[in-house]
Order: sequence, then C-alpha cells, then structure tokens
Amino acid sequence: MRGNFARIVAAVVAGSVLALTGAAVAAADGSGTSSTQAAGEQLLQLRTELVDSAYSADVPGTQRALGQMSPLLGDLAAGEKYTVQSDTRETAASAKNDADTTSRIIADPSQASTVKQVPSTSPLQNPPPPLDIVADLLKTLIQKLTELLNALTGTPPPALTVPAA
Repeated sequence: MRGNFARIVAAVVAGSVLALTGAAVAAADGSGTSSTQAAGEQLLQLRTELVDSAYSADVPGTQRALGQMSPLLGDLAAGEKYTVQSDTRETAASAKNDADTTSRIIADPSQASTVKQVPSTSPLQNPPPPLDIVADLLKTLIQKLTELLNALTGTPPPALTVPAA
C-alpha cells in the first residue's frame, strides 16, 4: 500500500517538474506567453500601418505608426515587461533607435544630412517622396520588425504588401 502511494507521489512530482520545465523553456524563447503573443500581434499591426503609410506617402500616418511602435519596442528592449531572448532585446533596441531617428528626420528633414543611413539590403522599393529621404532607415526598420515578429510569435509573419506608388 505504501509502495503504491509512493509511486503515485513520485509520478505527480515528475509531472510537475516536466510542466514547470516546459513553461520555463516557453518563457525563455519569448514565444508562447500570452503577453508576448499580444506584443507580436500589436507589432504586426503597427508594421502594417507603417508600410501602408510610408508607401502611400502619408507623412502623418507614418509619424503616428512610428510614435506608437517606439514605446512597444522600448518595452521589448528593456526585457522587463516581456520575457524575450537577449538577441531579440538587442534587435528591439536597434529597431527603436531606427524608429526614433526616422521620426526625428521626418519631423525635421534638415537633420537628414546629420544621420548616416547604411544602405539597406531589403528587397523593398524605396518609399515615394517626401519619405524617400529616410528610405534606408525605413527599409531597415521594416526588416528588423519582421525579425522581431518571427522571434515573438515563433512563426514567420505574413508577407508584406507594399501599396503601389
């Protein structure tokens, strides 16, 4: 009788350990938690808004999308509100910097000459004027957002659809 009871207790303890280990692994990779999934969904919506606005030459819409994504990228970079891997935090910090720089240049185009834009490797076309002055920053930012979405959700995000110019 005591042997059966001991086996049952051992099975329950082993099951609990496995469940806790699985939860820790899910939290460590940054995907699977409901708050991380929600952040991914919000970021997907903001990426879509950014692409739609930028490639439609909608300057206020682009500024609005950049302004809304900056706090979320900051939260992801800080690693306090969302549990994500360090490389995901680094990508979020870099994306936040790109978003803030892009927003600053759009607000004051005279600052474009003070920021060195690294040529983007993105296959996206350049946005139309007046947003073409931040083309490389925008394309690099969109690429980083796509990487973040993949890290947050664990699956590749939907393909981008760029509005016709």
